[in-house]
Amino acid sequence: MALPGDILFASISDLSKRLRAKEFSCAELTIAYCDRLENIGAAHNALARPLRESAIKKAKDVDDDLSRNRTRGLLQGIPYGAKDLLAVKDQPTTWGSKIFAAQVFTEDAQVIKKLDKAGAILAAKLSMVELAGGVGYRSAGASLTGPALNPWDRTRWAGGSSSGSGVATAAGLVAFALGSETSGSIITPAAYCGVTGFRPSYGLVSRRGAMSLAWTLDKIGPLCRSAEDCGIVLQAIAGSDPEDPGSARRGFTFAPQFDRKLSDFTVGYAPADFENVTADARPALAEALDAVKKLGVRIKEIKIPDFPYSALIQTIIGAEAAAIFEDLIRDGRVDQLADRHQAASLKAALDIPSLAYLKAMRIRAMAQQAMREIFYSGVDLILTPSRGEAAGPVADALGSARPAPWIPAGNLAGIPAISLPCGFAGNLPVGISFLGRAFFDNHVIAIGRAFQQTTDWHRRRPPVKA
Repeated sequence: MALPGDILFASISDLSKRLRAKEFSCAELTIAYCDRLENIGAAHNALARPLRESAIKKAKDVDDDLSRNRTRGLLQGIPYGAKDLLAVKDQPTTWGSKIFAAQVFTEDAQVIKKLDKAGAILAAKLSMVELAGGVGYRSAGASLTGPALNPWDRTRWAGGSSSGSGVATAAGLVAFALGSETSGSIITPAAYCGVTGFRPSYGLVSRRGAMSLAWTLDKIGPLCRSAEDCGIVLQAIAGSDPEDPGSARRGFTFAPQFDRKLSDFTVGYAPADFENVTADARPALAEALDAVKKLGVRIKEIKIPDFPYSALIQTIIGAEAAAIFEDLIRDGRVDQLADRHQAASLKAALDIPSLAYLKAMRIRAMAQQAMREIFYSGVDLILTPSRGEAAGPVADALGSARPAPWIPAGNLAGIPAISLPCGFAGNLPVGISFLGRAFFDNHVIAIGRAFQQTTDWHRRRPPVKA
């Protein structure tokens, strides 16, 4: 049975409802996604490894359970993809690099285990920028699978480092995907590919079984069709893990029926953020700002606290990544990285003085306090463009994008953020982001849901054909 194309772009709750109504089987749904992964995904350099055989086997088990009315929740039978820094038992986990092409782990990452328990079906491992982009790269091709091509325009980049996750979600290759963020690696591909990406509060989701880039910054989160889907996935993957030293020992329950009234929210924004964007992106972002104002929330002008966020996060990532990858650097394997700038940056990171790292961490604590003071001042959420531009040409050297200061600021503070599609610059998507205080992830998802209930940008589909 061939499934209509719109099915593959349906929400998690809609797919779940249709599976239970037996409009199609889980096996049929999984095969359809696997076909697109191996066709469209490969053509866009988004596929790291297909998992067709194991996915179909699990799908048949789900069909058997559903035939016996054994239900587990909304994620039961929903195919998804995972960024290739997440370990999958007995499958290669390459971290996007030829250096680790043969690397195999004997245990699933914690988030993979949690989704398996929820009944979700892992259909593929998805491409990523080599070593999650640490400590700086200049080429979209810095990946074992080549440059991830944007499904809206294959001459453009999909964003890093969760590039395959952005492509796969946008092009209907999976129902949702997992990515990771140290400084922008969920928000950027979500914005460039026109999907909804959620960066959870630091410590809310276990990183056990994931590649480490920077211990005090790494986070795992979903890229989905909508804010609501992000809430569904986050509930499944969040929670305490004593084996992750960064675990906040907290859980998350997605309960939209208990959302606060929109009139109770105060949204802060800096007008300069909406001016320091490319000319072609400005109309869509201005329209998005107007749409937020019409939600009934209170609006308050703010300024981002004055700290050298980019320099801080570069120093911290550099020092922590150099410690993590010290053997790789010292034994010379670092020279096998696809991006020479990244290799040189990792080598240089070994020489970051401990004094510089400690000073950066001290100033980081001051920046965190300054961010907290924004929320103490009566602001519940912060609104900003996700990026100041749409996706750039694949062939161009990276590093010329507009500054997006709330990305390093939010990551240094460990606070949640959601990127929402809000229009187009030409034929390329642009996005806006809401940030919230730490562990108020539910507020961030709630405002995202409200925005998407009054706009339809998240329902737009790229012009890809199977």
